[in-house]
Amino acid sequence: MGNNKSTVSGRYVLMVGTASFLLAVIFFWFSELLAGRVKSLILSFLFLVIIILIGILADIVGTAVAAAEESPFHAKAAKRVRGAREGVYLIRNADRVANICNDVIGDISGTVSGALGIALVLQILLYWKGINQALLNMLVTALIAAFTVGGKAAGKRIAISRANEVIFLVGKLLAAFEELTGIKIARKKYRRAGK
Repeated sequence: MGNNKSTVSGRYVLMVGTASFLLAVIFFWFSELLAGRVKSLILSFLFLVIIILIGILADIVGTAVAAAEESPFHAKAAKRVRGAREGVYLIRNADRVANICNDVIGDISGTVSGALGIALVLQILLYWKGINQALLNMLVTALIAAFTVGGKAAGKRIAISRANEVIFLVGKLLAAFEELTGIKIARKKYRRAGK
């Protein structure tokens, strides 16, 4: 399996906690703003689905990075294959990557999808006034939970069985992002293990 060394420090924990708080506030404010302005049930539902998918994809990456093996990426990096160096960086920082993907993004997605579910219920009640609110709340909450948990269960199967492929794809996306923006996320110079 991947790297067993932890790169998480007390400073990192404080930084992630603060960033999570700020992101949750921003996403909640954005979802409230969207719920107040968007009157279309279809758009609200679409935004909810996007938030759930973000949580599922983040969970796939967080699980895959913990299961991926570093050695295949060294062979690709030696041939200068795009995304291989970034894959090594992700695997060497697996605990941080898994924390950000599974906990920060995953938990915020869950919180925001719950808030959007409430907003969706309120919009449905405006269209169909005769519907029982408690029953509708229960149904929407249960559907959000079912799609989230079911999606993450299916995603974990992919993440574990195809961990290296998932991380290689993320590495390629990270390399493209770095080239496009000039922002270096995988900053450390590539070195083979043991050097």
